[in-house]
Amino acid sequence: MTGSSAFHPGRPDAMTPDHVTIVEVGPRDGLQNEPTHLSPAVRAELVARLAAAGVPEIEAVSFVHPQRVPQMAGAEDVIAAASAPGAATAGGATAGGATAGGTILMGLVLNERGFERAVASGLRHVRYAFPVSEAFAARNQNQTVAQATALAATLTARARAEGVGIGIVLATSFGCPFDGRIPPAAVLRVAEAVAQAAPDELVFADSIGVGNPRAVRDLLRGARTFAAPGTRLGMHFHNTRNTGYANAAAAVEHGAQSLDSSVGGLGGCPFAPRATGNVATEDLGYLLREMGVHTGLDLGALTRTGAWLAAQLGHDLPGMLAQAGDFPA
Repeated sequence: MTGSSAFHPGRPDAMTPDHVTIVEVGPRDGLQNEPTHLSPAVRAELVARLAAAGVPEIEAVSFVHPQRVPQMAGAEDVIAAASAPGAATAGGATAGGATAGGTILMGLVLNERGFERAVASGLRHVRYAFPVSEAFAARNQNQTVAQATALAATLTARARAEGVGIGIVLATSFGCPFDGRIPPAAVLRVAEAVAQAAPDELVFADSIGVGNPRAVRDLLRGARTFAAPGTRLGMHFHNTRNTGYANAAAAVEHGAQSLDSSVGGLGGCPFAPRATGNVATEDLGYLLREMGVHTGLDLGALTRTGAWLAAQLGHDLPGMLAQAGDFPA
């Protein structure tokens, strides 16, 4: 699942891969901050539409208490519907993992209970997320960063025992709404501790859209020194301050093998003030295509999916490709 890369002569820290894996987070990160709560059936249809648009991996749900994030209620129902035989035929999505032409479904978890729910639902890939800033870790998950780091090792071991793939997402890797800027060195200390357990994926998340290309470079440069060969390095960007796409381009050039995005640019964190939408999947796909990077995305189908989702939510989405159109037309 990792992308191959070719180094540019004279630029030992920059590379242009021929392939990057796009992880669609719209059904989870995109919807979790919406005032309109979509039913599990509609959310499963969104997953199927995204799979049909060529998205290789989809973060379909989060296993959190519905009182905290009511938009994510019924996660098990979403997975059951999205991975049913009819849905798999239409959208190619499967809870069992990648198949020929298929799409990997994954669920986000914040604790051991969430992990257990995800495995019981039939998912074969989970992501455990925690902030690298103390204030956000306390507010979001009622634990310290050290406790969260230890849990990452525990869940990685449990995933290995269950035969489940696991990714670790380091939230607030660029800045925290409560603690301010987070230096790359501090993030890398946490990342190196997490990497000791050799998860399948390590993702640096710009939860509030304050990252910049230099910080992206520094994190990826550092992570490559200690990440296990089998650990995929990824990035998750928000476009809150209109830097998400610059950061994505920098990430690709400096070794990121996967990028998170949300159809239509929908998204935001309900626990982080002024944390607005993610980079739009179709806009990111256009950018990468023009850079010569293969994603396998059907931009037309993604644009139509964004329009369908906007109708479900009752408002326009911020993605730009849907407004300007593809080029050449």
